[in-house]
Amino acid sequence: MDEHLDTRADLAYGSLARLVRAAAARYGPREAVVEGRGRITYAELGDRVARAAAACVAAGVAPGDRVAVWAPNTRDWIVSALGAVTAGAVLVPVNTRFKGAEAADILRRTRARLLFVTGTFLGTSYVASLRRAAGRGDGPGPLPGLPHLQRVVVLADDAPADFTTWRDFLAEGAAVPAGTVRARADALGPGDPSDIIFTSGTTGHPKGAVITHGQTLRAYDVWSALAGLEEGDRYLIVNPFFHTFGYKAGVIACLLRGATMVPQPVFSARTALANIAAERISVLPGPPTLHQQLLDHPDRDRHDLSALRLVVTGAAVVPLELVERLRGELKVATVLTAYGLSEATGVVTMCRRGDPPEVIAGTAGRAIPDTEVRVVDAAGRPRPTGTPGEVQVRGYHVMTGYYEDPAATDRALTPDGWLRTGDIGVLDAAGNLRITDRLKDMFIVGGFNAYPAEIEQLLTRHPDVTEAAVIGIPDPRLGEVGKAYAVRRPGSRLTPDALIAWSRRQMANYKVPREVAFVPALPRNASGKVVKGLLREGGWGGSGGGGE
Repeated sequence: MDEHLDTRADLAYGSLARLVRAAAARYGPREAVVEGRGRITYAELGDRVARAAAACVAAGVAPGDRVAVWAPNTRDWIVSALGAVTAGAVLVPVNTRFKGAEAADILRRTRARLLFVTGTFLGTSYVASLRRAAGRGDGPGPLPGLPHLQRVVVLADDAPADFTTWRDFLAEGAAVPAGTVRARADALGPGDPSDIIFTSGTTGHPKGAVITHGQTLRAYDVWSALAGLEEGDRYLIVNPFFHTFGYKAGVIACLLRGATMVPQPVFSARTALANIAAERISVLPGPPTLHQQLLDHPDRDRHDLSALRLVVTGAAVVPLELVERLRGELKVATVLTAYGLSEATGVVTMCRRGDPPEVIAGTAGRAIPDTEVRVVDAAGRPRPTGTPGEVQVRGYHVMTGYYEDPAATDRALTPDGWLRTGDIGVLDAAGNLRITDRLKDMFIVGGFNAYPAEIEQLLTRHPDVTEAAVIGIPDPRLGEVGKAYAVRRPGSRLTPDALIAWSRRQMANYKVPREVAFVPALPRNASGKVVKGLLREGGWGGSGGGGE
């Protein structure tokens, strides 16, 4: 299928801002975003993004300033994010599962000047959560603990006195000439940073991968071509916008191809089935657990899913049975798997249309065009075909570096441009990549990357926990969940359920361990490192367990 890749979106558009403008002109009357009963065309989307960009200019956002969005998948997320980028800002998507302190840390480190935040989501007031985390300090803005944050815009009809409603914010841009906004957009080039996507590594400290306009445009032009995304497709975007799978393989891909976006803020199999039927959804990327839940839902046969033709999955082991059921039971014509990471603009390898089911289920496909993938040993020497080693990637889409973290950047990138992924994989004779393990011990909870080192650091903040080690264990619903082995302070009567309950208040839900075992000490090797192999084997004695 690579013969169809005869365009370079980075050369055609140059920036995401000009892509939005071109999409509005090319696909004008076609539906762009469907949200409940609200429907806007591509022409209307272009107008709304321009208004949001004008408001950003009026608010004092300068080219290169960081603008954050902390909100679920909605039309307003799309408009505010693209508006900020059109004004020349660097977008900082914030994980909606973060607690206030976690979000504040990202805002503080990026020195975000403007924040778009949802009102209440999943029963939580994000405004109140953020105020608790950053309401104290000596800063001049609405949140004294975040001195660089000058404005907070609530994507709702009401907001606290020191914040701004979405409607009032947009109104402020009315005085900004259209030519000013267009000049901002036209000043952007392919090499300018478009966003900072935060991830985490073995240190447990989130790191922001800086990605450019050109990298995003080129990578998702390729992604769209390999997947077979077409004008007129209707795309249910369940993958969160704060991640490349939702924002770039979703919003940006749709802009490139003229597909209709149907954002779904929270995954529910029942809601997804209703959306697929009502909106004649043809494209549904997502982690394997999402598709498994749709297939197994008792109400599945009550919905007309016949329009569904394209599924792209990955981020976890894909059972062959899942591929066969999608093709056989739902008659999905194209099922593809892929592998990527934020540091490589979210895409590294993809299966091709026409690949047999065993390749789609057993591998993450081959390197995308103009990308090199190799497997190396600990010394960086290439490993033979069929032999496991660390996966490394080199190409146009590898990040420019971690935001203001040269030491971490030097650890991640070799002098000759290879990205050390930290994943263990095997390449077959055809170049298909199979991920077999993770150097970073990362595990995936319902499609969300969970990093043990980060969770361990959070657990040891509990006054009765002196040490902790976290591993991923199988879960029938989420694929994997965390299990914590913890050492209590002498005399402590802390129970597993109490530690789990405390964790729910301190960290995003997908990070919360579902099981806790208290042990007298953690197993360590001669150098003092925890031997997690013993924990995974279940041979390390604990004194309790807990669940949801």
